[in-house]
Amino acid sequence: MKPEEIGKAYNQITHIWDSKKFDMSNGIAQHKKAISFVKNRGNALDIGCGCTGRFIELLLNEGFIPIGLDISDKMLNIARKKHPKVHFIQADICKYKLSEKYDFITAWDSIWHVPLLEQRNVLYKIIESLNVGGVFIFSFGGTDEEGAHINNFMGPDVYYSSLGLNGFIKLFIELGCIIRHLEFDQYPEVHTYLVVEKV
Repeated sequence: MKPEEIGKAYNQITHIWDSKKFDMSNGIAQHKKAISFVKNRGNALDIGCGCTGRFIELLLNEGFIPIGLDISDKMLNIARKKHPKVHFIQADICKYKLSEKYDFITAWDSIWHVPLLEQRNVLYKIIESLNVGGVFIFSFGGTDEEGAHINNFMGPDVYYSSLGLNGFIKLFIELGCIIRHLEFDQYPEVHTYLVVEKV
């Protein structure tokens, strides 16, 4: 699936995240841990920001200037209403040029929708756009091997991919990052997150 198709799929299921039943604490503790490693609190970027605004709100409260980026126009319409003073960008992270530098970048539950063959390039781009001392947090499928699949668990077909646990670790070491934290936070599920710092 191409990223544009992922955006169309998410346009069909915005109600899942816009519901009062959605757990707004999802990922917050993990982000607070990542923020604890940050040296400066300037610009921040939320890749695949969706519509809940929970990470945008956290970043604002922590003294950052956040920007949200998502490929789903319906997600962004809701996000803009919740945070009208925050800048949101509709774009495909595979194609979008990150022209700013950031002290903090999050890509929670979003990088796994990037086509497998594009993941390394996207992660290079993200690390390149971090300031020295900047921190990146993202979640991924902590599988033993790299791979991709499509499922319709949420309704429409949605694509997922992963470089695999060792693949991600190897990549960030090659990029000269320090791995600050790695956790299977929903064990025994393979949902995993990494916190890395650019040095």
